[in-house]
Amino acid sequence: MAAEREVPGPAIVPSGRGRGAGFGTGVGGPSSSGVLRLTGDPTAHEVRLPNRPESAATARQLTRAVFQTHWPGSRSAENAVLLVSELVGNAVRHTGAHLIGLRMERRAASIRIEVRDPSRGLPCLLPVEELDTSGRGLFLVDMLSDRWGVDPLPRGKATWFEIRTAERPRGR
Repeated sequence: MAAEREVPGPAIVPSGRGRGAGFGTGVGGPSSSGVLRLTGDPTAHEVRLPNRPESAATARQLTRAVFQTHWPGSRSAENAVLLVSELVGNAVRHTGAHLIGLRMERRAASIRIEVRDPSRGLPCLLPVEELDTSGRGLFLVDMLSDRWGVDPLPRGKATWFEIRTAERPRGR
């Protein structure tokens, strides 16, 4: 596994208060490269997020920053932002992990995003009814990704999804 960098919670979890709070790119918010400097780049190594609801927002901002910085113009960005938020949210709600890992990788024809946690419990895709107000996370992952799955790790699991891209990776 690549070198991991543990980042303290306050450095990566936005407070949600005040002008420019969070990791937005609006007035007072850091740029895409600023978000990656604050948290680490999940394309280079696993970025560790604390088990807090705010980590889903941080994961969304990281995903946006990675797509803007590494894969600009990708039509997959908004789906990736939504799906990473769902997987991180599920890890926060259901695993009891102290830290959740986030990795992103560009492959020949797809982008793979992994959310890692120390739980051995497997996520379960449940049927979703029209009026259900929860339980839609994996349903969305199943509908909007091209592939998804769970890989066991020596200590836990990696829940991942892949989104096909029409663009070629840079340098090829």
